[in-house]
Amino acid sequence: MKSQKLGRGLGALLGEIEEAYENEVPQKDSIIEISLKDIRPNPFQPRKHFEENSLYELGESIKNDGLLQPIIVTEDVDGYVLIAGERRLRASKLAKLKTIRAIVLNSDEQKMRQFALIENIQRDELNSIELAHAYGELIKLHNITQDELSIKIHKSRTHITNTIRLLQLSSKTQRALIEKKISTGHAKVLVGLDEKQQQLIVNSIVGQKLSVREVEATIKSIKNAKAESDDKVEAILYDFKEIKDKLSALGFKIKNSNKSLTIEFDNKNQIDIFLNYFVE
Repeated sequence: MKSQKLGRGLGALLGEIEEAYENEVPQKDSIIEISLKDIRPNPFQPRKHFEENSLYELGESIKNDGLLQPIIVTEDVDGYVLIAGERRLRASKLAKLKTIRAIVLNSDEQKMRQFALIENIQRDELNSIELAHAYGELIKLHNITQDELSIKIHKSRTHITNTIRLLQLSSKTQRALIEKKISTGHAKVLVGLDEKQQQLIVNSIVGQKLSVREVEATIKSIKNAKAESDDKVEAILYDFKEIKDKLSALGFKIKNSNKSLTIEFDNKNQIDIFLNYFVE
């Protein structure tokens, strides 16, 4: 499936979403009541994590005050497929409602995927990891740069870059972020550490309630300690090489590995030379 170009693709989709919601008031005929059992979830929904307590609260609000904004669906052979409004749909089901107000749009698979991505981004309904995947998918679908995406969705390029970088974190660290054990600020400063270091610091964040600044200080200490260790190893290796070169120049047979240096003596005279050179 070919990617849509920026001008016609992403910009047009943003316009269609806005137009669909703007038409809610002037064109009441475009909104219909649909049975909840006739609506299938969007298979391309980027949001994977839903907080059940929050859904129950939304469900009670919908039951008592009504749905403020209809969901968006497209017709399917067996009923309807959800394009946007997964949280509202789930909450309505939890509230034991039978129907829901919806706007019906014509849509193909690619547009369904893009509607779901953009609608969730605009409504700030994705966690940071879901958002990172959504940004990456929009960039891939439309063959655009991070700069172009930032202009279209009104987010800074730095924000988009830093969010996508979160996908470099280990799966355990990503899970901790999704489950809100650590904040996005914590996660950003963990990028670049190896998996063991990430897990160690995540445990410290959870156990000691570390702030982002405290985590930054911890990471700085780890990096400084590693740099000092690397310097010591480099100095040892340099001394090792210098000794090997001197012994080779004196005619000794040398065998070396990363951690040892083996000297072979052919006679007692070589032993005396060695002792005189290094001991005296």
